[in-house]
Amino acid sequence: MLPRLPYRIQIPLGLALAVTLSVLLVSVVAAQISARAARQDIVTTVQRVMALLVVQGRPLLATEDTWRAFELLRNTAALLPDAGKGYARAAILDADGRFLAGSDPQRLPTGEQALGVSVNGRMLPLAKDVPSARTMDSGDGSLALIQPIRSDDEKVIGFVLAEVDAAAFAPDWAALATPALIGAALAVIVLVPLGWLAGRRMAQPIAQMANSIALIGRVDLVKLQQLVPQVRDPELNRIAGAVRRLLADMSVRQANEQRARSAERLAAVGRITAAVAHEINNPLAGLLTATRTLRLHGDAPDTRLRTVDLIERGLHQIRTMTAALLPQARVEDRCMTASDLDDVITLARAAATLHSVTVTSVLENHADLCVPSTVFRQVMLNLLLNAIKAAGDGGQVQAALSSDAQAVRFVVANTGQVMSSDELQQRLHAEDRNDPHGFGLWICHEFAVRYGGGFAATETDAIPLPFSTSLSFWLPKHTHHDDKTLIAD
Repeated sequence: MLPRLPYRIQIPLGLALAVTLSVLLVSVVAAQISARAARQDIVTTVQRVMALLVVQGRPLLATEDTWRAFELLRNTAALLPDAGKGYARAAILDADGRFLAGSDPQRLPTGEQALGVSVNGRMLPLAKDVPSARTMDSGDGSLALIQPIRSDDEKVIGFVLAEVDAAAFAPDWAALATPALIGAALAVIVLVPLGWLAGRRMAQPIAQMANSIALIGRVDLVKLQQLVPQVRDPELNRIAGAVRRLLADMSVRQANEQRARSAERLAAVGRITAAVAHEINNPLAGLLTATRTLRLHGDAPDTRLRTVDLIERGLHQIRTMTAALLPQARVEDRCMTASDLDDVITLARAAATLHSVTVTSVLENHADLCVPSTVFRQVMLNLLLNAIKAAGDGGQVQAALSSDAQAVRFVVANTGQVMSSDELQQRLHAEDRNDPHGFGLWICHEFAVRYGGGFAATETDAIPLPFSTSLSFWLPKHTHHDDKTLIAD
């Protein structure tokens, strides 16, 4: 029950309970001590009475004067504790251990044997076994004392017997409890208000700290640190210090998170900018080559027409690819055709000529290539340019475009350094993601994820000779309209 209550209530109740338990404990201990002291006082009183009976009973035993013995016991036994209540009695025995006279004739009958038999439920010793004073305790708390009476020549002529019942030793609990209860009541009256004040004083800073913690996330952390109270108590001061350190750490962490989010936004902007620049620069070399071809051979109608168509499709690709790179872009695009592969090969030939790389292409089952042409052209151009760089001077690159019932696939193989699937994944998931030698690969991966396709490296044992590295990109086919227009999200 107490743990559910506030400290301002727990403390006074705890003090009152502690005082009450302390008073009860002290009362019990005091009662035990008082009972032992009272028992010793009773034993001492009985021994004094027996000493008096020994002195005054000696001549009565010599003359066997029973009546005077009764009169002596009646006057002397009254000195025994609680004798009037029948809790104590005394008797004078003859030399054979028979009752000569007793203060309670019904329980100590005259003339009957006492020593060596059971008297009032207690077995008394034989006369020969009582050479001196003897005390016998019973398990019920009662007590019996026997003392021999000797003549002047030290001959045993009789005995004095005294019995004290257990009731005579019982402490007066009412007398003991009254001062204890009064003390407990006074202590509770004084300590409960003091405990209430102490509880409020202790609970106030704890409540303030709890309120400060409850406001985390709703109030500025710097202001919360000022709300944490200053306390003098060492333990509470440690708690307050820990709360302040927690708030300070959270403030620093919050500032770091804000800086990290800002840096991440800047990095995202940088990646988009780099991607746009990369994807614009890729077809520019081919377009510049086309313009030179147009300048040199523009008089031929067929050459002029093919070159102008290539430049138009390349510029259209630059216009749409920037929108396609945006995550939320909605781009209208056409289905890809076989001529798109020819355009990509033409745009990549400038880089191939620069590095003396032989580029070949294979087109298989191209009846239905219904995938977004701009996205797929970007990927094909990226993979071709990366393969030309990877193949090195005098190398070979082969591009294969194929289609089946579900997807359109583009595979590029080169004779350069081997790139395994693990190496491709490491490059794609590099921390900066803008490796100048593999930025186009990262863009291919992003397009594959966005359009539900795939991008992977072919296992080495499945690559035909003389090629050493093969990368595969595929996109699922889209249901298209008669005008061959697609909406790419």
